[in-house]
Amino acid sequence: MKIQDYLKDKKHLIDEYLPSYLKHKAIPANLKEAMLYSLEAGGKRLRPILTLSVLEAFGQRAEVGLEAACALEMVHTYSLIHDDLPSMDDDDFRRGKPTNHKMFGEATAILAGDALLTMSFQVIAQSSTYSSGQKVALLSLLAEAAGAEGMVAGQTVDMESENKKLTLGELQSIHERKTGRLLEVSVLFGAILANASEQDLSHLRAFSRHLGIAFQIQDDILDVMGDSELMGKPAGSDEHNMKSTYPKLLTLDGAKEQLTSQLALSKENLRKANVEPVILEGIADYIVSRNH
Repeated sequence: MKIQDYLKDKKHLIDEYLPSYLKHKAIPANLKEAMLYSLEAGGKRLRPILTLSVLEAFGQRAEVGLEAACALEMVHTYSLIHDDLPSMDDDDFRRGKPTNHKMFGEATAILAGDALLTMSFQVIAQSSTYSSGQKVALLSLLAEAAGAEGMVAGQTVDMESENKKLTLGELQSIHERKTGRLLEVSVLFGAILANASEQDLSHLRAFSRHLGIAFQIQDDILDVMGDSELMGKPAGSDEHNMKSTYPKLLTLDGAKEQLTSQLALSKENLRKANVEPVILEGIADYIVSRNH
């Protein structure tokens, strides 16, 4: 199967399953509408797909990972809602549609993000599929990656670094937390649910860390070269917000070289794990060649 067909198939599975957690719950109507608006806005669903793909790479059924995968997408969606707020990146469009606060107001957007974040933990904790030990491992990883040591830390330092010239190490540290940690957890979720060995977990952690850096480099390149219509948001927003980026620090050619290097390191670590690597390598290639 071509990687594009694989991604489309898994995206359809996530898109079908994701809203089911909300639709029959006693959530105030306006809040539920705001939550579903951003959850159903589309997107590539790369994080949940990685969870399902790692399970399959270990020879397990992808459906085992659906609850954990959807929890990840809830956290990712919450982060986008909050990133777009006027007090943060102040974006008017996301995935080609008005941002959540433009549709529902700032207060409701904040609450929709809060609700999605907390619901992600509820989905895992109340799962009838996972063992108690798996739940503890998943919840611990997710809390650490999304919280004050992970994604929130990365966002904080990213905002504090606007109008400042960062070193390459400082920039990488921001994005390892802001973007990379949740991507890393996406891979580790699949490995934990497949009962992977500690050695395989270590190799997959390294695979995902290099992949996370590659993901961010490609994002930075697209912000310079990308098509705003394809991306669903204006190109050049990093420059407008006076942010340090890989092309700014390394030049565009230097950023592309670093992208190739990080992809190679990612694949090198993947091949050390006791998994079938073809699909995961295909996803890695897609991440560095995507146009939005």
